[in-house]
Amino acid sequence: MEDSVLATYSRKNVSFEKGDGIWLYSNDGRKFLDCTSGIAVNILGHCNEKLVNVLIEQAKNLWHTSNLYRVENQEKLAKSLVDNTFADKVFFTNSGTEAIECAIKMARIYFSKLKQKRYEILSFDGCFHGRSMAAITTSNSNKMREGFGPLIPGFKVISFNDKSALYENINNKTAAVIVEPIQGEGGIRVFPEQTLKLIKDLCDKTGTLLIIDEVQCGLGRTGKLFAHEWYNIEPDIMAVAKGIGGGFPLGACLSSENASIGMVQGKHGSTYGGNPLACAVGCAVMKCVLEEGFLENVRTISGYFSQKILGLVSEFPDIFEEVRGSGLMLGIKTKIENINFTNEAFNQNLLLVPASDNVVRILPPLNITKKEVDLVIKLLRKTSQRIKY
Repeated sequence: MEDSVLATYSRKNVSFEKGDGIWLYSNDGRKFLDCTSGIAVNILGHCNEKLVNVLIEQAKNLWHTSNLYRVENQEKLAKSLVDNTFADKVFFTNSGTEAIECAIKMARIYFSKLKQKRYEILSFDGCFHGRSMAAITTSNSNKMREGFGPLIPGFKVISFNDKSALYENINNKTAAVIVEPIQGEGGIRVFPEQTLKLIKDLCDKTGTLLIIDEVQCGLGRTGKLFAHEWYNIEPDIMAVAKGIGGGFPLGACLSSENASIGMVQGKHGSTYGGNPLACAVGCAVMKCVLEEGFLENVRTISGYFSQKILGLVSEFPDIFEEVRGSGLMLGIKTKIENINFTNEAFNQNLLLVPASDNVVRILPPLNITKKEVDLVIKLLRKTSQRIKY
């Protein structure tokens, strides 16, 4: 049966039939501790009871109507996002890639509306903004780009954390700068606060729009609702997805009133985006994340987790190089091939996900407990011992 699926993924030979919190159960009887969360998606764990109940209740009433009509759940979720962020407007999508596509279109049409010939989109090496043609053009990855040319003109990639390149390239020809506060696929690389503030300052000075990509690092993963809040800056446009649906396909492009002036009727659309089912789940996710104490607990548990991992790095200096990340978006740079580490962890029934720069990502659900953290550390230690000896 697998032969019928397009072979664009390198898949583990395992199939899961049930999920419960941080645990996944395979159809051959194995039990795995999941520290990938579907790549930062299942922020409340697998089959969270609150989300399941909301999904079932909504499914009994209404799934889809299209955006030809008002969608009450969409309006509710949009209001929650606007009330708790910089944004004035929200466009709903099904994925992060779609949210990024909307953000790029919004930035370009903004300057078209102002009758200014500014269309260049500036991004950073190591970024990952999705797999649409526009998104892969933001990347400098030959693997992602190869064979898809010619790419879309008007995109430029500069070095990560290169201040001189920022001064040289953010100018009155730039439409937008797009940046992940923490690069996920790029190796859990955190933009230094000074650099991100410089980007914002140069954007403001030149009239350039700032697009923040919070698809992987947003929705509470760093201990604040969105990672850019740690820097006390506000974007003009923001892309979110993954965690906002807690496992149900949902994304959104948020913007200020000013940045959205070109996105008038007929300029963008989505058949499924913002459907009643997805938005019902999204509302439930937002309610959970905004509950008193939730984000504070993420900060507390992530501090505990980080200290435990630092201890592990000290214990196995031949295997580990450094710890990266923020909150519960953690990465360990390894001295061995990261895929070898994740493969051995898999053998110990621990699910991890590799990233660029030889990094192993640790992306647990945000409601992970200290007891579960201790179990993760135990399996990480066992994996390290197996590799060392």
